[in-house]
Amino acid sequence: MAFMRKSKFRHVFGKPEKRDQCYDGIRITKTSWESTYCAVNPKFVAIITEAAGGGAFLVLPLSKVGRVPMDAPTVAGHKGAVLDIQWCPHNDNVVASASDDCTVKVWQIPDIGLITNLTEPVANLYGHQKRVGFIAWHPTAQNVLVSAGSDYKLIFWNVGTEEPMLEVDVPEQIWSMSFNYNGSRLACTAKDKKLRVINTHTGSIVAETQPHDGAKPSQVAYLKDGQIFTTGFSRMSERQYALWDEKDLNKPVNKSEIDSSNGILFIFYDPDTSMVYLAGKGDSLIRYYEVTDEAPYVHYLELFQSSSPQRGMGFMPKRGLNVNNCEIARFYKLHNNGLCEVIPFTVPRKSELFQDDLYPDTAGDEPAIAADDFFAGKDANPILVSLKDGYKSTVKEVKVARRNVLDKMPSRAAAQPNNTSAPAPAAAAASPLPAGLPKDFDAKAVMAELSVLKKTIKAQEARISELESRLDGKEAGVNDNHDDN
Repeated sequence: MAFMRKSKFRHVFGKPEKRDQCYDGIRITKTSWESTYCAVNPKFVAIITEAAGGGAFLVLPLSKVGRVPMDAPTVAGHKGAVLDIQWCPHNDNVVASASDDCTVKVWQIPDIGLITNLTEPVANLYGHQKRVGFIAWHPTAQNVLVSAGSDYKLIFWNVGTEEPMLEVDVPEQIWSMSFNYNGSRLACTAKDKKLRVINTHTGSIVAETQPHDGAKPSQVAYLKDGQIFTTGFSRMSERQYALWDEKDLNKPVNKSEIDSSNGILFIFYDPDTSMVYLAGKGDSLIRYYEVTDEAPYVHYLELFQSSSPQRGMGFMPKRGLNVNNCEIARFYKLHNNGLCEVIPFTVPRKSELFQDDLYPDTAGDEPAIAADDFFAGKDANPILVSLKDGYKSTVKEVKVARRNVLDKMPSRAAAQPNNTSAPAPAAAAASPLPAGLPKDFDAKAVMAELSVLKKTIKAQEARISELESRLDGKEAGVNDNHDDN
């Protein structure tokens, strides 16, 4: 009789929400770029969509389930297709996007979601000479972002000042990248089949290896304890996963064949439970594994199977899960028919008490260090928070407690005191509040919403003018007909 390894995650199961609790009617992008097309956080779901004459993505509050209107407002400031989107881990209203137009843009989403198309970013990051395929936020440093372009460059940005702080030349197009737990290292896979580990302070390559022999893109995730997880293809085009020790990339700790499908396997990692979820593009499966310190180190748990393939996938951060239902993961699966399906994964427990073993303290939304500290060579682990009281209270207080991206740019406003062309939001952020306002008054949030309302009014005025001119034209035509008669 075979020995069955004990694990509290052996009976994890996924159960899709009913269709009316999902998001329907989305014109999902038709680009063939190998990204997940979807990003989620405790407040919003963002999905890259088809757009004429440029690039756009949809941002919906999580509660706005059901059919998405055809004319739903989008984030539409790119001149080329949007290729990757990532939510800031330290501010749930801030999202970054990478595009075919060689730029990275950072956007501020109002608490109520989008009322009209958002075309003005709070930060424009110019530095790449070719399309920007992938972006990743630093896990612990405030306002630090890395972008990978087809110009074979990695650029580390200080988003608050819009400055490229470090440029790293790489030999080939980057396919995937992942920060380690404290952001001191960046693992990336590239078109030349190599896995490289880069020092994020100096840009030097610390180690490299060839994780998989196949020519198709491989993916990488940096695990918590200095381990690196990759997926890729063998020389015979079989899909594989491999586990590596960052201290010795000469030989994998574990390497296993999965199947012979041809879709790229995206990796979603939960550092709190040491679980790895693999979702293949074009597959209808989500496999999940537990990584431990006992051989064979990567333990297969179970798979979630559905009838339709996934076009893209979003993965909810831990603080956005429902701890009362023992939910340990939640996926947002994009279907080819425009449906974004919500799939919670839960551990069955009889007790209604908080399950400490399922929810150790997790990374909160407070940055551990400032961007200047990081670029000066400092590292810090994430600031952990308890989920014991549930995530809902945190989300409700987010408007007051959340740091706004606009107040993260004081140095820029201070550096240009006499410059009338300095951005108005940054100048507003630097000015003191009038006397008599309550202490928790969030001036920047009000300014952001006011800006949105002004744009809405402007758009409505333009629409009224257009309709009036069309009406005048029709009346003129009617009068001409009378004259002819």
